[in-house]
Parts: sequence; C-alpha cells; structure tokens
Amino acid sequence: MKVKTISRVEQTFTQELATDRTKIHRNFDPKLHPFERPREYTRALNAVKLDKLFAKPFVGALDGHCDSVSCFGTSNKSLVQFVSGACDGEIRLWDLPRRKCVWSVYGHAGFVRGLTVAPDGNSFFSCSEDKTIKQWRMAIANEDDAPEAIQTFHGKESFMGIDHHWTNSTFATCSSVVQVWDHNRSDPIHNYSWGADSITSVKFNPAEPSLLASTGSDRAVALYDTRLAQSMRKIVMDMRNNALAWNPMEPYHFTVANEDHNLYTFDMRNLDRALMIHKDHVSAVMDIAYSPTGKEFVSGSYDRSIRIFNVRSSKSREVYHTKRMQRYGRACRWKK
Repeated sequence: MKVKTISRVEQTFTQELATDRTKIHRNFDPKLHPFERPREYTRALNAVKLDKLFAKPFVGALDGHCDSVSCFGTSNKSLVQFVSGACDGEIRLWDLPRRKCVWSVYGHAGFVRGLTVAPDGNSFFSCSEDKTIKQWRMAIANEDDAPEAIQTFHGKESFMGIDHHWTNSTFATCSSVVQVWDHNRSDPIHNYSWGADSITSVKFNPAEPSLLASTGSDRAVALYDTRLAQSMRKIVMDMRNNALAWNPMEPYHFTVANEDHNLYTFDMRNLDRALMIHKDHVSAVMDIAYSPTGKEFVSGSYDRSIRIFNVRSSKSREVYHTKRMQRYGRACRWKK
C-alpha cells in the first residue's frame, strides 16, 4: 500500500521566540468559502452603522412652531441669528448657539413662502400667500414688545419666493412673474414674465450684481439681467425644478433640484448640457443650499432625507434621516 506523506521544513512552522506570530494557513479557493461575499457585505454594513452611530451628527432641534416649517433665512453677517417661517403665518427669530427663540410673531395670514436677510444683517424680509411682503427688524428694544413690521409691500398675486441682493438694497420675488423691488419704493422697479406658469424660486447671482435666475412650474430655468427689459436665456427640462442655488465660489455655476430625484449643475455660459448630474435621492428634491466654500451643497428631499454632495461627485458623501422628519425636504440651509 502506497502512503502519501507531507514534508514540511520545521524552521518555517516553529516559533523561535514566544512573542513571534503563529503562522496561520488559509486556503483561498472560492469553492471552500461559498458565503464570502455575504459575510464581507455584513461586516461592511456593520462598520457603516457603527461609524454613523459614533459620529452623532444631530446637534439639536428648535422646537416651538405649531405648524410645519416652510422656509428658513440665514444671515451672512452673524452665526447666531436664524429666522424660520411656518405654514400658519408664524415667523420666529432664533438664537442658534442657545437654541432659543428670541421673538415670534404671526406676521402673515397664509403660508410664509420665503425669508431672506438683508446684507447688513439688521433686518429681513418675508413673503406670503396673502400677497404681502414685510420687512422686520432682527433686534427688538424690549423682550415684552411685540415685533412690528417696518414696512409692507403689497402685490397683486400670492408670492412663492423671495431673495435679497448680495450687496445693494434690492430684492426679487416670484409669483407668475419675477419682480425686482427696492427698499424705498412701494412698487416693483422691474417685472419679468416668460410664459403663463407660476415661478417657484428666484436667486440673485453672488458675483454679477445684475443677474438672477428662476425656476418655474413649466419645467424651465430662466436667466434675467436687470439692466434689460426682457429675459436672457431659458432652458426647459424633462421634469419640474423646485429650487435653485448659485455656487458662491464659482458664480457662473448653479445647481437645480429636480422632481426626477436628481440635481443638475449647469454652467450659465453653456446651457446645452449639464456639467454634473447628482444622484442618490429616491424622491423629488425640494431644496438646495451651497456651503460657503462652494465645494459642497446640501439637499433636502421628499424621501425624508438630507444629503451632502461634493460638486465634483455624482454621489452623495453623507445622508441624514430620522423618523421625525416625516415628509421632510421643504427647505434646507447651510449656515454660513
């Protein structure tokens, strides 16, 4: 009878010192490891869960509104002040470090559709479905005093959005038309219309003082020059755009949040095709805001999640979601 023996060199399998590592022999034949991929997937999933568990990204909640929060406003001059508007017409000014409400007022008879802070940081504007725009002071003389609007602008239609110019005393609103207003005049100084559909958002360019862009329910993104009496360019997409944001460091780039679950970054010098398509949301993207560095932006979606994207990447690097968000995504901001 033939007996097969295995020959080994004793030096390669023995430890010279007690502290030497013991050699472990592995056979990497995939036939011997049928569950290798599922096992590695489970380990990777557990590692991601532990990483998110120890990261603790949630800092705090600002409680106090009796109805859904519909819009935010942040100041470029202060890290403390933060304003929010709700669907019942209530406006609140918050102290972010202390997470306390400084004052609140029912300033409108309908949804507060937009909030924007003036460049000096001393006042902010609100617009609503009650066809009014109101200017408010950030600070009040006494905590017992009821906040009152500095001035009120009246329009002919319900306002859907508002944005203040980065430097001068003008601001823009949107309804069925885009209107440009001045602090010292009760009537708009410019009116722009392109089609009969309503306009959902409007944003001033951070570098070019006379340029602004808007998104509408007709699936279009339009560019306007306040020095002209008409619109400049218009592109129509496959589905409706809900919000728009300019890149503060690359002012000729802007990103739109679309109903098809994606975000599209465009160069205003060439609108024939998007520079980047950002994917990961599984429902309509409702709002977008850029970071001060211009390298990242945050988006809120109807899929109850917030995602942070790099402007050069098509996939998000972070996703935040909680059970309390419900149908979240109506508004999001990156605090400067």
